[in-house]
Amino acid sequence: MTAIPQGRTRRAALVTAVCAFAVTGTAVLTGCGSEDPDAGTNGVGKLPAAAIQAKTRAAAQGAPALRLSGTVVTSGRTYQLDMRLKADGGTGSVTSKGATFKLLRVGEQLYMKADADFWNQAGGKAGGDGTGAADTLNGKYVKVPQGDPAYKRFSGFTDKNVLLDGLLTLHGTLTTDGHHDDASTRTIRISGDKGSGGTLDVSLQGTPYPLRLVRAGGAGSLSFSDWGKDFAVSEPAKGETVDYGRQLPAS
Repeated sequence: MTAIPQGRTRRAALVTAVCAFAVTGTAVLTGCGSEDPDAGTNGVGKLPAAAIQAKTRAAAQGAPALRLSGTVVTSGRTYQLDMRLKADGGTGSVTSKGATFKLLRVGEQLYMKADADFWNQAGGKAGGDGTGAADTLNGKYVKVPQGDPAYKRFSGFTDKNVLLDGLLTLHGTLTTDGHHDDASTRTIRISGDKGSGGTLDVSLQGTPYPLRLVRAGGAGSLSFSDWGKDFAVSEPAKGETVDYGRQLPAS
C-alpha cells in the first residue's frame, strides 16, 4: 500500500481543525465543504426574508425592555439617540445640532432636562417681564405639556412600541443578504430593495432580536441591545422638577 506523505497528512489535519473552529465560531469558511451556516442557530436564517422580518418584529414587541443607540434623521434633522425603553416609559439622551438634552417619560408624563446653554439657545423667556428662563430650567426636569409641540416631537423617542413600529420596517422587496456578525453574535441580514430600502441584522443566537438597522435613504443607523433587561423609571423628585406652566421655548 502506498504510504501517505506526512506533509499531506499534516495539511489535512490542519484543514479539518480550521473547519471545525469555523463551524463552532462565528463564521463558516469557504473550502470547508458544505457546512450549514445555520447549524447551531435558532433557525431563522433558513426562512424567507418576510418571515424573518415578522419573527424579529414579534420578538422585539414582546421584549419587556431594550436599549437603542445611534442616529435617526427625521424632518431634515439628525438626532443622536441613546435610549432605554420599556412599555410604561423610557429614559436617555438626545443630541441634535450640538445640543444635548435628556428625556424621561413615566406613563404619559414627559420630562426634558438640559443645561442653561440649551435653554438660552431655545430663546425661552420665563414671563412677560423678559426674565430669562435658562437659570430656572438649568439642570431641572421640565414637565412637557401634552399639547406642546415638543411633546409630539420627542415623546416618540421614549415610546417603545411607537419607535419600533416606525423603525423595524424595510421598504421594497425583501431578500436575505447573507450571514454576518454583530459584536460576536451571528446574524442573518435582510434587505429592502437590495439595501436601498434599508437593512436589518437579526440574531441567529437565542431569540431572533434585531441587532443593527441601517435605515433607507441615509436616514440613520441604530444598534439594539440589552433586550429583556428591565430598568426602573420613576417620577423625579419635586426639588428636581419645574412645571413651566405653558408652551415650552421653541428649540
